[in-house]
Amino acid sequence: MRGYPIVISSPSGGGKTSLVHRILGDMPKAAYSVSATTRSPRSGERNGRDYFFVSKPAFERMVRKRELAEWANVHGHYYGTPRKFLDAKIALGYFPLLDVDVQGALQLKKKYGSGVYIFLIPPTLRELSRRLRERHTDSPDVIRRRLIAAKRELQAAQKYDYVVLNDDLDAAVERVKNILESERWRAHRADSRLKALK
Repeated sequence: MRGYPIVISSPSGGGKTSLVHRILGDMPKAAYSVSATTRSPRSGERNGRDYFFVSKPAFERMVRKRELAEWANVHGHYYGTPRKFLDAKIALGYFPLLDVDVQGALQLKKKYGSGVYIFLIPPTLRELSRRLRERHTDSPDVIRRRLIAAKRELQAAQKYDYVVLNDDLDAAVERVKNILESERWRAHRADSRLKALK
């Protein structure tokens, strides 16, 4: 059975990274798709585990060589998904799990229409603001820009397959797991199982 990408987006501070890592622990055939980025590592982040940290010229070379399945400029830094990893995992029956922004997710949806696209929303913008402040990774000016971007990103939520409320991480993880279990049994994904019964 071929795999398909599982794409999770949210505004910055919406909890997508925490949720993705929880799903990875519970889904044996899920494979985390590590993005490339031109931003500097945050405290505790490791190259190759959290991101591939690359220079701007190196990233631009990847774009020119069509090595990225999607890419975008987000808050002044480039982010992109290496295509080779994604295609190899799908062919082997794995489910690449991607934590990407709206621009990237919509690019992926055009290329990988069989994927599952989930948009994670915070309970309120005030709560989102609180989460961003409590991360202690951004200046007040950066937080302000992220909140402006969040309002724009929320307008794109209806282009996804599902919208999931992240009011509580445990509850949000269960909601996403239920979606993914249902998706496994969609009729168009059941060809190999149906053929085995003939």
